[in-house]
Amino acid sequence: MVRRSNNNSAVVEAESLSKSFNGKKVLENISFKVTKGETFVVIGPSGVGKTTLLRLIDLLDYPNGGRLLFKHVDTALLNNGERLALRRRIGMVFQSTVLFDTTVYSNVSYGLRIRGVPKDLEKIRVAKALRTVGLESFQLRYAKTLSGGEAQRVAIARILSYEPELMLLDEPTANLDPTNTSTVEKAILRAKSDYKATIVIATHNMFQARRLGDRISLLLNGEFVEVSDPETMFTNPREPLTRAFIRGEMVY
Repeated sequence: MVRRSNNNSAVVEAESLSKSFNGKKVLENISFKVTKGETFVVIGPSGVGKTTLLRLIDLLDYPNGGRLLFKHVDTALLNNGERLALRRRIGMVFQSTVLFDTTVYSNVSYGLRIRGVPKDLEKIRVAKALRTVGLESFQLRYAKTLSGGEAQRVAIARILSYEPELMLLDEPTANLDPTNTSTVEKAILRAKSDYKATIVIATHNMFQARRLGDRISLLLNGEFVEVSDPETMFTNPREPLTRAFIRGEMVY
């Protein structure tokens, strides 16, 4: 029988999660929960395990220890078919944008087609997703003609179109200039507003975390040092390591 959490508002929960590669521990004793409609941001320098954590949440990898629950269901007890079905309820945008060499419409509608969504509903959902990211007039544009910021917004629209219960964004603006960064951040905020989206973001950009996050966690040396609201994290952090990281000191 699938074990269930007692927290009815949690979309995803981790309990003492750990992950190692070739004997090297990347994540250790990670515990958190993300509630419906919340934006939970994981900050930390490159290489500390932020992407690994997102891949665990997206069920692309398996943890070595601990439990990961999605909507109260223990994912360790799912078979391959059940894992695939659950993954189709999650949307992930990777740091390096990958689009098909076809139109924006075809890119955004891809997830709907593989889910068997009727054509008339597909058109409505694609139009709404593109409107949310500010690209409503781009349906017939080809992916190869897009700027980096436009391509990333198309990637966000692609997962919005199938209305996932959880959005995962891995360094969504890492390769963008400040103008495009601002545009993508506005698209993320509109996604939260238009879709009541639950979002987990991994970023090394502390300013972005403060602008977008409802709660922020600092990941260092494979562990969460502190989890708090943005005001506490950036003006009155509890942990000395957090204070040092916010000041820009080398703490890893």
